[in-house]
Amino acid sequence: MNMTDHALSLQEYDFERSFDDRAAYKWFQEHWKTSFLFCGLYAALVFGGRHFMREREKLNLRRPLILWSLSLALFSIIGTLRTGAYMLHVINSGGLKQSVCDSNFYSAPISKFWAFAFVLSKAPELVDTAFIVLRKQKLIFLHWYHHITVLLFSWYSYKDQVAGGGWFMTMNYAVHSLMYSYYTLRAAGIRVPRAFAMLITTMQILQMAVGLAVLGLVYMWMHQEHCPSNLGNIGWGSVMYFSYLWLFASFFYSSYLKRSVEKGSKAD
Repeated sequence: MNMTDHALSLQEYDFERSFDDRAAYKWFQEHWKTSFLFCGLYAALVFGGRHFMREREKLNLRRPLILWSLSLALFSIIGTLRTGAYMLHVINSGGLKQSVCDSNFYSAPISKFWAFAFVLSKAPELVDTAFIVLRKQKLIFLHWYHHITVLLFSWYSYKDQVAGGGWFMTMNYAVHSLMYSYYTLRAAGIRVPRAFAMLITTMQILQMAVGLAVLGLVYMWMHQEHCPSNLGNIGWGSVMYFSYLWLFASFFYSSYLKRSVEKGSKAD
């Protein structure tokens, strides 16, 4: 055992090491289509809730929102550290190709629990939208479309344990670490510099670009040994990531660049 392996073994926690990834895999094999039920209920409650709140006063919900955002921020930060440690180990020991084609991410002691937790978390994350609806804030297409498609694709991918999962999950954990920390500060009434919000959206755009690149590499290497995937997963993943790239780039332009240009024009 080299020093890196030894360090990783010391970093394993009992609950991570004892987590039954085989039972989790079996459950998702049998129940992954439940994600469609979650998404159907989510859509009905979201748009039904907006109709219900139309003639009612908005709710404050400041303290519950702080606690909710903080819990997701802490979860994402820990998930980033744990999956990031595994991915760095794979990259250092096997290179880029190994990190892309690796499927041990779903069963390795240091990452198997966090892979499962990531996929499962996409269901409770739907609660984000309840706060928007009950507080009568603006609900944009990107928000609910992103929640629905991430849930469907994550559950669909976990059941096949396809290549690229380590990249997708680690990136998402990292972005959510910043995003939910930002939401927590905002909910607490703490003024956050505009540049921080711009950084988060920039990271989301970069995440989608890297996601497309990883899918492209998986497509190149999927017929080689130890790079498991399928055309269905790559196809749906590419559509999803490209749509996100377009939507987040459009959001960045309309939220930050367009307003700056309009302000500059008015000043002239």
